[in-house]
Amino acid sequence: MTRADLSKKSREVAAMFDGVARGYDRTNAVLSVGNASLWRLHTVRAIDPQPGERILDIAAGTGTSSAAIAKSGARVIAFDFSAGMIEEGRKRHPELEFVEGDAQKLPFGDDEFDAVTISFGLRNVEDPRLALSEMYRVLKPGGRVVICEFSRPPIGILRRGYFAYLQKVMPFIAGAASTNPDAYRYLFESIADWPEQGILCQWMRAAGFTRVAYRNLTVGVVALHRGRKPIDAAIRASAAKKRVARRRPTSSAAAE
Repeated sequence: MTRADLSKKSREVAAMFDGVARGYDRTNAVLSVGNASLWRLHTVRAIDPQPGERILDIAAGTGTSSAAIAKSGARVIAFDFSAGMIEEGRKRHPELEFVEGDAQKLPFGDDEFDAVTISFGLRNVEDPRLALSEMYRVLKPGGRVVICEFSRPPIGILRRGYFAYLQKVMPFIAGAASTNPDAYRYLFESIADWPEQGILCQWMRAAGFTRVAYRNLTVGVVALHRGRKPIDAAIRASAAKKRVARRRPTSSAAAE
């Protein structure tokens, strides 16, 4: 894949991440008030990587999460659409395999991975539901998906306080800690526009995943979503039919 293969919006977002690659992990640690490493720990535990398993880490950035997963002995592919992130990641983690590409069109075959994960990247995908379908496709039957993403605190007063932090405090901190504060203004906008936990669960089920559940971290600032690709072939076939039906235009729409 080349940068030209991405949509205009995806190219713009990828270029933005290229520009913050060098200081990305440091800035995230500051903006998350030290919670980034805790969220990563919970994500790795949810993935439960086993020696010899093949795991795809989408939106891997500089490979920090991929390296944490690989400590288990699993074979991890660090996947990202930002060439700058991958270049920085290869310097820091030469032991990892990095692949540049589009999460909406994964360059892998069907049923290849034991687990697929994405942390703080799904909301940066132009069509997250298409990306979920691709994750489902490349997973082996029985394979597991783990999604760690910013979310909405369920308690009103906490939600208002959190969004006040994003809008008022985070730009100030980002201005001091980042070489590209504009990138973190985008971060606020993408979090504010992201749906609540239940909607993402609906999208995962629509993609075909079963055993879908989520767990709030840090009072719901972040949510950890999990699901499975069904082992039973009949269940997978039924899910595939539903996906086709949802994509098929209605007769009235077709008439227009």
